[in-house]
Amino acid sequence: MSCWLLLRLHSGDLRISLLPLYCSLSLRALSSGAISQSLRESYRLLQLPADGASGPAEVKEAYLHMAKLYHPDSGAPTADATLFSQIEEAYRAVLAHLGRQKLKSASQYTQSQEEEEEDQVKRNAPQHRQYLSFEGVGSGTPSQRERQYRQFRVDRATDQVLEYRQKEMEKAAAEEGAMVTRDARLRSKKIKITQAVERLVEDLIQESMARGDFQNLSGTGKPLNKFDHNPYMDPMTHNLNRILIDNGYQPEWIVAHKEIRETITKMRKRLQEVRARLGEPMRHSETLQWKEHCTVFADELGKLNKKVDNFNLIVPLMSRQMVHYSLKRELEKILKTDQLLRQEKDREKERKQNEQMETARTSQHTRQGLLTWMQNLLK
Repeated sequence: MSCWLLLRLHSGDLRISLLPLYCSLSLRALSSGAISQSLRESYRLLQLPADGASGPAEVKEAYLHMAKLYHPDSGAPTADATLFSQIEEAYRAVLAHLGRQKLKSASQYTQSQEEEEEDQVKRNAPQHRQYLSFEGVGSGTPSQRERQYRQFRVDRATDQVLEYRQKEMEKAAAEEGAMVTRDARLRSKKIKITQAVERLVEDLIQESMARGDFQNLSGTGKPLNKFDHNPYMDPMTHNLNRILIDNGYQPEWIVAHKEIRETITKMRKRLQEVRARLGEPMRHSETLQWKEHCTVFADELGKLNKKVDNFNLIVPLMSRQMVHYSLKRELEKILKTDQLLRQEKDREKERKQNEQMETARTSQHTRQGLLTWMQNLLK
């Protein structure tokens, strides 16, 4: 890039060309590593030379020296928190500048080394020699071909790993298929054995019947007693039902109905006992306690209604289906029962008091009669 300098004189216009003054000065300043004003201020705070020739060790030593003087926790008379924060920022700025210089010099060194290596290869080695190494992979300079060869080895290793995993998965699938085949063969063998045993048992029964082994059984030719009370039902069905009943079998919907009835009875009894322990009328604390128990009762009642829904799905008769339990009706029933029980207790208490009064009155009359009789006897 060319820069031009134009000078205007009083005697006339004089043009001076081909003076790349500004650009040359700028390039010279950049090549010499000029330091900005803020970086100079950072060097000044650390009491280091402003030319930027100090190394990391010298910068660290200067920072430790300043920290001993100005750190607020050092106990020195020159301690200053504001100045120490400025010194700390200056230390970070100088370290960052040194790091950039080091990185720049390393990149320049690497670039120059690659250029020298490329020039040396071009001068000394024939062009076809580069294809005798790195398995013939890549193009360009040896360093470039080496990087390309490393990437090629990574890709090849990845492909080998994927191929190995695919083979292992195919092997596992083949083993699983063999196990399934073996299990199917074993199941078919068991089925054959079971069928053979059943045929053998059936043959033995038929042989025994042919020989007349079942003719001398007690009750031969007589109807079964289990059919006497229900002659209108199919004998086979009635017999199966009787066998199930004798062995304690109950249908699922009967068990579910019984469980629902027992659960609601326990819930009512538990809430009834809670209400009986509270006073009449209830105080504020007792009212809060009663509301908590009612909330728990409502949650349990919701779960019980879900069981009612399940019961309605399996019950065989529409007339046997149940309706949901209402929280309002249950609470009203419990409160009404509690009132009746309290009235019964009051009546029982009043009756006992009357009996006690009657007993006391009778004993008093008895004593008076005894005293009168004794008085008459003494007269």
